[in-house]
Amino acid sequence: MKPLYRYLAAAALGAGALFSGYRMLQLDQFGQLWGHLPLVFFLCAWLAIALLWLPRACREPGRWRRIGLSTLSGLLLSAGFPPSPLTPLMFVGFVPLLMAGAELDEHPGPGKREWFALTYHSFVLWNILTTFWVANSALMAGLLAMTINAGFMTVPWLLYRRSQRYIPRLAGLALIAFWISFEYIHLRWDLTWPWLTLGNAFAEHPSWVQWYEYTGVFGGSLWILLANLLIFQIWQRYRQPGQGVPPVRWLALAACLLAPLGGSLVRYYTFESHTTTGPTEIVVVQPNFEPHYEKFNVPDDRQLERFLHLADSAVTPQTRVLVFPETSFGPLRDRELGKDRLTRKLQQYVDQHPQLELIAGLSVYHLFANDEPRTPYVRSRVRTPGDTLFWESYNAAVQFVPGRDTVPIYRKSKLVPGAEFLPYRRIFFFLEPLVNKLDGSIAGLGVQPSRSVFTDANGIGYAPVICYESVFGEYHTGYIRAGAQVGLIMTNDGWWDNTAGHKQHLRYASLRAIET
Repeated sequence: MKPLYRYLAAAALGAGALFSGYRMLQLDQFGQLWGHLPLVFFLCAWLAIALLWLPRACREPGRWRRIGLSTLSGLLLSAGFPPSPLTPLMFVGFVPLLMAGAELDEHPGPGKREWFALTYHSFVLWNILTTFWVANSALMAGLLAMTINAGFMTVPWLLYRRSQRYIPRLAGLALIAFWISFEYIHLRWDLTWPWLTLGNAFAEHPSWVQWYEYTGVFGGSLWILLANLLIFQIWQRYRQPGQGVPPVRWLALAACLLAPLGGSLVRYYTFESHTTTGPTEIVVVQPNFEPHYEKFNVPDDRQLERFLHLADSAVTPQTRVLVFPETSFGPLRDRELGKDRLTRKLQQYVDQHPQLELIAGLSVYHLFANDEPRTPYVRSRVRTPGDTLFWESYNAAVQFVPGRDTVPIYRKSKLVPGAEFLPYRRIFFFLEPLVNKLDGSIAGLGVQPSRSVFTDANGIGYAPVICYESVFGEYHTGYIRAGAQVGLIMTNDGWWDNTAGHKQHLRYASLRAIET
């Protein structure tokens, strides 16, 4: 592409980003949601940057072909991810990127800079096209989630290129090990954002991965990576003059694709439930208060009225559990639950329905007594000289049972980085004045060390899974080990508007059911 055309295309894309950004600002001023506008904004902005940056980072000859292959990988991975039904594209999503790497090896000279640029471009595209909706909650949070996560994703591929130099025959296996190690770490550190774990792609077709009960989502990641590498090796053989593809290669690919799929389908269609109890009727209430501009401006009494009206329209004498979403009400003091005016009405509601129990998400806080031990999540405020108030906030789930005075509490313990806690706050301590100015806390929300299970009168255990926790398979099984038989995922996906976010969240729940 001639430089003039490239600059004109970048300018047009930049104009598209500016227009969509201006439109987002207008909608925000009028209290309206953005919908898919962040997708247009980020995509135009990134493609403009890529047109200016990638040609400088890539070498001739063939740089535009390699840039095209890198772009194709990002598009294939996005098209194969939920809620798209084109999941098989995941089996070839990395092949164009691997091809670009192979073609890069054919040209002398160092290629580290170009390889980083190509891989980062692929992963930024994938992140934008599948998780742009995060920006509907907070624009900066969405930007950081996509760009930083893409940077993390490049690390296994940079290590893969290094392994090609020292252990070329085992480089493919090294890539699998590097990527799955990255996914494992990404589930466990403070900067966790495992939304794009490769194994999550099969959430659109849970019948394909019934063996997740043994492997978890890492089994799906292995399946995708292995298929991509086998297809790439077949392509490499085709490129070699006078050499065909040995039948064993095709057999290996067929076995890789069909054996896990066939075994899973057999398991899926022959599965028999061995539960000793009959069906349980559960009612889920979603009052649909828009969280950006409506929910926190509506009086609690009006919100409660809508909740109970919806409950009355759905609860029957056979209903055993009523579920309200995450942070339905609050903030409420933990020691006053069931006694304050609002939760007393909730308790009265279940008392009027003796067969019914209510599990609800609440925003809860705890006030510390002067002699009470304080946790790392404590917040403080000086009311008068010598009088300091110490408290801790929770994103909690609670259970209301007919005739019971106490209200058990579960504190959400897998928190969203940035929104619910500051990662590595000892390192980023200098951000405390800014966080406090924004009426937040560098301490974050309080958590608990283990899972809690709410049990009904029939002994059935319910897992009160709160929003982000449902993305963590091993964490979710902690509820099952604690005695849960039913998983209740409470969330408020109105933050994302009508985008793919809530659909992906729903699909992931099917994987948690298989794993447990």
